Amino acid sequence: MRQPIDGSLDLLPSSALVELRHLRYFIAVAESGSFRLASERINITQPAITRQIHDLESILGATLFKRTVRGVELTLAGEVYLGEARKALAAVQAASLAVKRFVRGETGSLRLGVNDNASWDGPVPDALRALQRDHPQLAIHVSSLNTPRQYEALLAGSLDGGFVYLFGNTPAGICTRVLATHQVVLAVPNDWPLAKRRSVSLDELRDVPIVSFPRHVYPAYYDTLIAACREGGLTLRVTQEEQTESAILSLVSAGIGTALVNSANRSRAPARVAFVPIRSFPLRLPLAFAYPQTNDNPALARLIAVLKANGAQAKHAGR
Repeated sequence: MRQPIDGSLDLLPSSALVELRHLRYFIAVAESGSFRLASERINITQPAITRQIHDLESILGATLFKRTVRGVELTLAGEVYLGEARKALAAVQAASLAVKRFVRGETGSLRLGVNDNASWDGPVPDALRALQRDHPQLAIHVSSLNTPRQYEALLAGSLDGGFVYLFGNTPAGICTRVLATHQVVLAVPNDWPLAKRRSVSLDELRDVPIVSFPRHVYPAYYDTLIAACREGGLTLRVTQEEQTESAILSLVSAGIGTALVNSANRSRAPARVAFVPIRSFPLRLPLAFAYPQTNDNPALARLIAVLKANGAQAKHAGR
C-alpha cells in the first residue's frame, strides 16, 4: 500500500527513503521512454530498474509512469518529480565536484604572511601569480608581517604559511623551504658621493651615519648583522632607528643617512636612493616559505607544489 504524501520524510521508515539510485533510474526511464532502453543506457538489468521504480512510487505515494504502446510516459506527478529529481541529482553532483576541487586545493582560502621586500619580485610573486592564474576561485589573503610576527601567527593558526627570512632557530613544528638568497647592500642618498661608487668596503662606513632598525623587530637577524659588521671591523654609527625598511628608506631618501638593507629592495628602489654592493661582506639573507607541519589545508599543499615546481628546496622542520 502506498504511503500518503504529507510533506515530511520523518514519518517514513528509514528503509523507505529516496536514494540516489532511485533518482538515476527514474531519470533514465523518463528520458528514454522505455524500461528496456533505460536498462541499456545505464547498464542495469530491466527487472532491477522496474523494481526500483516501483519502490520509488511506493515511497512517494504517486504513480510516476503510465504504459503506452511504445513504452512509458510520465504522469503529471512524474513530470513534476522529473524536474525536482534533476535538480537534486545536479546538486549532489555539484557538491561532489566542490569537495573534489577543495581537496585538490583549487578552491577555499589561503592565509599568507610576507615580508614586504620579498613581495615585489622573484619567487614570491611568481608563485602567487601562478597559483591565482591556475585556480582563480582560490581566495589568497596576504598580510604584511616581519618574520617573528609571521612565526607567531603560524603557531597561533591565523596563517597557513609565510615568506620569512631564516635567522636563528625556527620554532618547533614549523617547516621551511628555501626559495632564494638575498644580500645586504648599502642604501645611499643618490646625491652623496658614495652613491657613485661601484662598491664600498665596511672600512669606508666607519663614520657614515646609519639608519637602522631596533633589535626587538627581529633579534636573531639584528644580532647576526651586528656580528658580521664587527667581524669586518665595523661598529655601526646608528643615528636613527625605524621599524620597517620602507621607513628606513624614506629617511635615506631624505638624506638623513645610509642603511644596510636587503638587496630585494632594488625591485622597488626609491627615486632618491642608490643601492651599492658591499665588498667582502659574507652575510646572506635566506628567503624561505614557512608553514606548520600539521596544517592540512589543501590549498597550502597546492602552493607548496607550485614552489617545488619552481625550484624551492626543503630545508628543515623546526625542532
